[in-house]
Amino acid sequence: MFLADRWQDYEVLDASGGEKLERFGRFVLIRPDPQVIWQTPRERKEWKKLNAHYHRSDKGGGSWEFFDLPEQWEIRYRLAAPQKEGAPENGDMLRFHLKPFSFKHTGIFPEQAVNWDWFYGLIKNAGRPVRVLNLFAYTGGATLAALAAGASVTHVDASKGMVGWAKENAALSGLADRPVRWIVDDCQKFVEREIRRGNHYDAVIMDPPSYGRGPKGEIWKLEDAFHPLLKGCALLLSDDPLFVLLNSYTTGFAPSVLSYMLGVEVQKKYGGVLSADEVGLPVTETGLTLPCGSSGRWEKR
Repeated sequence: MFLADRWQDYEVLDASGGEKLERFGRFVLIRPDPQVIWQTPRERKEWKKLNAHYHRSDKGGGSWEFFDLPEQWEIRYRLAAPQKEGAPENGDMLRFHLKPFSFKHTGIFPEQAVNWDWFYGLIKNAGRPVRVLNLFAYTGGATLAALAAGASVTHVDASKGMVGWAKENAALSGLADRPVRWIVDDCQKFVEREIRRGNHYDAVIMDPPSYGRGPKGEIWKLEDAFHPLLKGCALLLSDDPLFVLLNSYTTGFAPSVLSYMLGVEVQKKYGGVLSADEVGLPVTETGLTLPCGSSGRWEKR
């Protein structure tokens, strides 16, 4: 499993009865999680001493219940230094603004830190300029990690609000002056246009939702669109690509599915190495690992 176990400002304190108890900095939240089907005793005091609770509705969606939570707060993540002789002990520090908003979200997927560390090292050790395309880029966690490593990034998301939030995080992390293009667009249409323009990238990151809509109402359904989009992205890769990262939160998409798609569309042409696994977060109370989707990685070694 790809385990995101290097956080200081985030922690899954416990998980039980369809919910997870999380610490974001100094604030404690309860949010629903469909993977948590077990019923274990809720013995930690934080279950009863929390700052906010997101309640799911039987009719779909849900709502926040607030106790003592600011409208916005900050957490940090220090990237892992590349394993290279003479490298500093610690990597760059990323900073994120968080706030509770629709459908239980806070503005970050903490489990993705394990992937940030992975490609941060690849870019740092590449010894050449690296152009990264980050699709469904959300509030910019992967974008910040790539920028901190020295890459130039094209950040694409269909939500103008999310792109604006990512810009805030870049400024907060001291990365506002790095080479980045902020694009509000439907990811599929953007890729199609980039193919026609003849543009190329050394790395592609894709973190698509299971279902969504583009800025003009375009419907995205993962099982129908994921592979065709990857085929398009493969056409955008440079002659000497560095890596491709695929993420999936869709229940039923095994890591081997991501590995197979990468093998067919990328490894077949470029060689390189494939790896795919579940992504997880450690649970402090039990010592177990909470599964949080899957990732497929390709790198040209």
